[in-house]
Amino acid sequence: MDVFLEITPLKESDVFVVLDALNNRFEYPLHNHAELEISLITGISGTRIVGDSTQAYQENDLVFLGPYLYHKWDGAVDAQPKGKNYRVITIQFGADLFNAQLLQKEPYYKIRKLLQRCGRGMRFYGKTFEDVFLRMKELSTDKGMDSVLEFFKLLDVLSRSNEFEYLSSEGFSPQSSKSDSRRIQVAYTYILENFSNHLMKVSDLAGLMNMSDSSFSHFFQKHAHHSFKQFLIDIRMRFACKLLLDSDETITEICFHSGFNNVTNFNRLFLKYRHCAPLQYRKNHEENPDFDWSGQLTVNQYIPAGAPKH
Repeated sequence: MDVFLEITPLKESDVFVVLDALNNRFEYPLHNHAELEISLITGISGTRIVGDSTQAYQENDLVFLGPYLYHKWDGAVDAQPKGKNYRVITIQFGADLFNAQLLQKEPYYKIRKLLQRCGRGMRFYGKTFEDVFLRMKELSTDKGMDSVLEFFKLLDVLSRSNEFEYLSSEGFSPQSSKSDSRRIQVAYTYILENFSNHLMKVSDLAGLMNMSDSSFSHFFQKHAHHSFKQFLIDIRMRFACKLLLDSDETITEICFHSGFNNVTNFNRLFLKYRHCAPLQYRKNHEENPDFDWSGQLTVNQYIPAGAPKH
């Protein structure tokens, strides 16, 4: 899987930038960038990749990322109830921000330590999430010196919080990922490219990794935090939801195009995971709004790793 380098909108004159998007559909690649990033997602669940960590997240997600730590969020967009919005607020700032002499003083010590720890990626929760959410909403509209002071207060809140967990494993290096990180990305890519084949099975990926079926199953569970079977069902179910909303295909056609091998099993799983029949799901979501590309920065926002920078 390629990791793309993002060209962020941060200018040399900026202390930080805030990107605030509503219903962005997560249509961007796995990527990294030189800047540090605080990402907040609310109103939707999905899957998050940060370094060698792949986890499901639920509704409210707040993550602090260090420089060049690759990442991507996927949201269960097609499963969103009609009319329910979700929001993504991102703050990006330069790694050299705290090199100034003033910011080397004692009051900024905890923040400087925070910037060292975030190299693994940190997920914050509880009251810290609630506090930071309110501050990030304010920062999305504030300008001038008041916003700078609020930004430093936000970092101070994060630096004093004990409500966090690390995401990437200890010793993980964004510049040279470990073999397990590469292998889970290969597995993830293979599943995304082949999930519509109803004959795909765990032994296919085990062979790809030169592992036994049982070893691969344990490996996948450890790194993806889902069993291979559950992960595959989730991918197929999301694609089926997309076809129900974006196409006029019949339920039978959608069943087989999504990788399920019989309609009865498809209907049973759909009822289990979406709590209604496929036809009812289509009826409940008759209108599927188009993605608004106006929020994209530039056509060349993302550059594949190793490509020349212009």
